[in-house]
Amino acid sequence: MTELQREHAEQHFAEELHVLAEQDRRTRPPNWRLSPWAVTTYLLGGTLDNGFSVTPKYIGSRRLIEIAVATLATDRALLLLGVPGTAKTWVSEHLAAAICGSSTALVQGTAGTSEEAIRYGWNYARLLAEGPSPAALVPSPVMRAMQEGSIARVEELTRIPADVQDALITVLSEKTLPIPELDSEVQARKGFNLIATANDRDRGVNELSSALKRRFNTVVLPVPETLDEEVAIVQQRAAALGRALALPAEPPALEDVRRLVTLFRELRAGVTVDGKAKLKSPSGTLSVAEAISVLNHGLALAAHFGDGRLQAADLAAGLVGAVVKDPVQDALVWREYLETVVKERDGWKDLYRACRDLA
Repeated sequence: MTELQREHAEQHFAEELHVLAEQDRRTRPPNWRLSPWAVTTYLLGGTLDNGFSVTPKYIGSRRLIEIAVATLATDRALLLLGVPGTAKTWVSEHLAAAICGSSTALVQGTAGTSEEAIRYGWNYARLLAEGPSPAALVPSPVMRAMQEGSIARVEELTRIPADVQDALITVLSEKTLPIPELDSEVQARKGFNLIATANDRDRGVNELSSALKRRFNTVVLPVPETLDEEVAIVQQRAAALGRALALPAEPPALEDVRRLVTLFRELRAGVTVDGKAKLKSPSGTLSVAEAISVLNHGLALAAHFGDGRLQAADLAAGLVGAVVKDPVQDALVWREYLETVVKERDGWKDLYRACRDLA
């Protein structure tokens, strides 16, 4: 069997989910595979009574995850809101995997997402041959989740056109999806709910209607609060992706990860970590996800074109592209940061030279 490039959460962490289900003695909502306590433990990690260690999938506020899980145990849908790179999609996938054992009932929001992606479509060959019939109906991921009593996911909800977004209103309020062509409807089984993700920082965002907003309980996922927290996230995810991609490189030194995260946090906040110098911020978001990408890009360079150890030049290769999105404005911001901060900082001279050479 061909190895998968990226396994779904329920595949990659199948052992953890199995052990949690065996050890879980708490009350489970209808059609949930784990109790809310076990779902939270799966996301945040911990040690079970039998000594089994569950790895953390999300590093951050426990209360936020508890609120998200509790929301899904009610009839309210969950909206995960935050700037890009705050693990909204990651949390959404793992919540669905832990609750219903499948994270694949997914609608990816884009400017071209149609109402059929949320409601249902038709097999037009059968429709023309037989007319409207259940056999000609093509259920959407949302419809399948309603029929199975599981979790549906809608990614980038605010990228979907407003009139298409509102197709969710009846689903979320009445827990019913009408099929007027068949004079029928699909009623959601117990356990059905929906997780949506959205951000308001990117271009091309469509505001949610007030009617739709009222159907969601919103949980805002913040950027990591401290430098150490963000370093831990980047280090953990980069290591996991490196294993998945089978990169033959040594894990990056903690100091390299800390330098990268410090640089991202300073440019993002517009001030140095010691608070002594104001900085101009580039146009990009410089998210945690981008830091992970830069680190893995550097590891790939080190593995295939170096000695297997991450060097400043490997890090700089992805760093410049992550910061300089606008070739005019961001290039000025980046050069100023290099000359006033990176150049003068102890232990950063190699990174300064590598970035300057690329610039």
